[in-house]
Amino acid sequence: MLAARTRAADLGCVPTGSGAGAALRFLAAAIGAKSVVEVGTGAGVSALHLFAGMVPDGIVTSIDVESENLRAAKAAFADAGIAPARARLINGRGLEVLPRLTDGAYDLVHIDGARSEYPHYLVEALRLLRPGGIVVIDDALGNDRVSDPTQRDAETVAIRETGRLMREDENLVPVLIPLSGGVLAAVKLR
Repeated sequence: MLAARTRAADLGCVPTGSGAGAALRFLAAAIGAKSVVEVGTGAGVSALHLFAGMVPDGIVTSIDVESENLRAAKAAFADAGIAPARARLINGRGLEVLPRLTDGAYDLVHIDGARSEYPHYLVEALRLLRPGGIVVIDDALGNDRVSDPTQRDAETVAIRETGRLMREDENLVPVLIPLSGGVLAAVKLR
């Protein structure tokens, strides 16, 4: 984990905080996750937390636009002794890759990609999740900007909109966990 965090710093990407990582591990373990998708690989920190909570042969499909991030994640997984067959790393934009994944085939979807695309990722996540699956949105507090109505930048508005969509969807049971930058999670009922 420390090596992955160091690689993240070297790449200039912000890894999932330890509190949010603990929440990811907990949620993956709580539902016995076997198949997970994440948008935004970073240096593999969040996936390491997910692997720690998943069943021993569980698979993480991780999507990132930066090939350097995928290489860093692959190194992190090797350092942690995770079999290569358990990580499916895809280089591309989340909104181009997600539509090609199978409907209802995933236990958990972790969203930590382009903040301005969060509402679109949520739509795809709900299609990909099985009933009882969980969607997790990272950095849901938007550096404490989401709760300030005067903040109208595209990223903050998109995160705020994603929270609204989750609250208003009767097929979701959401919760905001104030860990790290905020973890917004929801269980898909059916």
